[in-house]
Amino acid sequence: MIDRCGKLSLVVLFATSFMVVEPAPGQEKMQYAIVIHGGAGSGKMSEQKIAAREKSLTAYLTDGVERLKQGQSSLDVVEAVIRRLEDDPLFNAGKGAVYNSDGGHELDASIMDGRDLSCGAVAGVTRVKNPITLARHVMTDTKHVLLAADGADRFARELGLERVKQNYFHTEGARRSWEKAQAAEKEKTTAQNAKPKYLGTVGCVALDSDGHIAAATSTGGRTNKKYGRVGDSPIIAAGTYADDRTCGVSGTGIGEHFIRHAVAFDVGARMRYSGQSLQQAAHAVVHETLSPGDGGIIALDHEGTIVMEFNTKAMSRAAADSKGRFEIHVTK
Repeated sequence: MIDRCGKLSLVVLFATSFMVVEPAPGQEKMQYAIVIHGGAGSGKMSEQKIAAREKSLTAYLTDGVERLKQGQSSLDVVEAVIRRLEDDPLFNAGKGAVYNSDGGHELDASIMDGRDLSCGAVAGVTRVKNPITLARHVMTDTKHVLLAADGADRFARELGLERVKQNYFHTEGARRSWEKAQAAEKEKTTAQNAKPKYLGTVGCVALDSDGHIAAATSTGGRTNKKYGRVGDSPIIAAGTYADDRTCGVSGTGIGEHFIRHAVAFDVGARMRYSGQSLQQAAHAVVHETLSPGDGGIIALDHEGTIVMEFNTKAMSRAAADSKGRFEIHVTK
């Protein structure tokens, strides 16, 4: 409504648009909720690897829950959980990151605060131990959203963040996958057969006791990717998005498709503009917009509703909330 106090009205409208919806009378408010993913893919893993992933996800979910119980912000929690996933060689982020076509590691990460849409991201970093922390510094210590390659690594040096040599990221499993991918490329194996068996990108979305949502994603990208390739994980609206008005989202899969369809943003947009529930929006994006085998997402809304949707054979994932939910899944 515009009148002689038009400017004031616009301020009021803007402020109103960011109000968090309160639960219906008699409905218990969710005090916190958290959801984690460790990548989508075929799910073809040994029993030992499955058990190891379950153990890791249980530990990191428990840590996230404890932090939320203590009253930590969703932003602090998603960063802390992603740092632990980056330090775990079982996942394709930080330690354990896949190899690019040159035999090196280039890491991507992003983080977003649903309170005011603040966000930060880094792409193609090669020496930073925990890219997610660098991404948060891009958000808080610069005027920018995304820093890439040498510029991002230089910023990390200036901040004094922990840096490592490239061989820190090495794991034998990632090396073998890279060697197989290179051999397949030389033999001109069909694109279908050359697809990676498991996509270990990591993500976390959390709702804190103040009703704020944050989301974060980190990855080493795709095995044997072209040097300099950037996927969806550091692209706000593609692989990561958070908005207190709707939901927070983190994606995993074939990043090019997530970028083309602005997957993370589209989930929230469907909620805002079409009135869809989180479940409806997530299902439509994953199963109608994306193609089978493209990947999956984790998401939660301002009421603490959690969704873990994927169109691959499996997606490593974990979820918990203040009403007692606590679940871990790896192979299905």
